[in-house]
Amino acid sequence: MNDVVIPYPGKALKTGSTLKDPIVQLQTRLIQRGCGPLKVNGRFDVPTDRAVKRFQLRFPDATGQPLAVDGVVGPITWEVLFGRVAAAPTAAVSATPSLATAALGIAVSEIGQMEVPPGSNRGPRVDQYVRAVGLNPAGSFPWCAAFVYFCFSEACTRDGIRNPVIKTAGVLDHWTKAGDRGVHRVLGATAKNSPELVRPGFVFIMDFGGGVGHTGFVESVAGGRLVTIEGNTNDGGSREGVGVFRRRERKIANINKGFLDYGV
Repeated sequence: MNDVVIPYPGKALKTGSTLKDPIVQLQTRLIQRGCGPLKVNGRFDVPTDRAVKRFQLRFPDATGQPLAVDGVVGPITWEVLFGRVAAAPTAAVSATPSLATAALGIAVSEIGQMEVPPGSNRGPRVDQYVRAVGLNPAGSFPWCAAFVYFCFSEACTRDGIRNPVIKTAGVLDHWTKAGDRGVHRVLGATAKNSPELVRPGFVFIMDFGGGVGHTGFVESVAGGRLVTIEGNTNDGGSREGVGVFRRRERKIANINKGFLDYGV
């Protein structure tokens, strides 16, 4: 591994990229890792794309998981190439706005709250989450979106301000209505290429198709990895889990819908 830390350039490198110096560093490193042949020319050309995919096929990420073989050098692939420190975004994560900080703090305090019995979508605390969005918990609703709303609601009540979060138990309904109301959104594809845009306190939205989704809070960001606080999940990341958990396995690249920023 190189002794000199080479910082992530702040945006993903891929076919068509014009950041000459980072591409030269990338090409040099790919050759060093045995993924040539290719010329060190500062152009993300076809041979460079092939070399990147070759590298992604051969090497796992820092957690031992396979890299996405897509020819895109985002922060996670960069980290494997150049080292953990180098993968941190060059733009420091900015201070989280006060409302998001307060809601995130409440979410952290809820870690360990569980369904009673497990698998029921019920329980003394879970029922409070569901009631917060105006539903009768006897209906046994999935409650990850209700958990997000509850945390913001508690923060707003504590600070004596109006809750700006969409009042819904529907994950994708939340995403759509937030866009209609002008809530700042970072699309998943944008975040994948520019992970420095994602900040603690953001709400992530995942779309599994068929109207099914999952949501939770971003607690921290490191390169392309997230630490999240999620309701209605478990240690394995299920969207139909049994409690509130802190998860360390999610990646920005896997948040396919995007992120919501309710900081005010």
